[in-house]
Amino acid sequence: MTRTASPNIVPLIVERWSPRAFDGSAVPQADLDVIFEAGGLAASAYNYQPWQFRYAHKGDANFDAFIGALVPFNQTWAKEAGVIVYAVSDEFMRSDKGNNPNHSHSFDAGAAWAYAALQATAMGYHTHGMTGVDFVKAGEVLGLPEGYRVEMAFVIGKMGDIKQLPEMLQEREVISSRKPVSEIAFAGPFAQ
Repeated sequence: MTRTASPNIVPLIVERWSPRAFDGSAVPQADLDVIFEAGGLAASAYNYQPWQFRYAHKGDANFDAFIGALVPFNQTWAKEAGVIVYAVSDEFMRSDKGNNPNHSHSFDAGAAWAYAALQATAMGYHTHGMTGVDFVKAGEVLGLPEGYRVEMAFVIGKMGDIKQLPEMLQEREVISSRKPVSEIAFAGPFAQ
């Protein structure tokens, strides 16, 4: 299955999707740095850039612990990706004048993840974002400081053979459809 979209949409956006079958190959640090740099180019309120990417390569000392903070369902397939990443955001705008709540920290971190995912796609990698995370455990594994929030996890890697997945996941290993514009964009306020 392929996604259909207006021919005016940037093809890279249409091509990005979230498989679960990864081949376990390494993602070179130089490639990962480019992916994170792209994430860092995302827009943010007041240019505060409240996100951090906390990651582990497959085979690194932290990889198993990072995978272990996912819900069990996601652990079964995510362990074959080359890298696992947690997107974390700072809930405050910090300065020498004090800390002010940052209303858009989660939104801004989401924009950074989207840019990173698109860059990975452009480089021939696939990503799969997840909120199927034990967020308390993830915070413990990451040593999360007070005032920071784990937003989500994502994995990066090269696509593998879908036959390595359990049968029920093989059936789901397709590009998903998207809602039409008529269901997501509306002129004016909500009806009263």
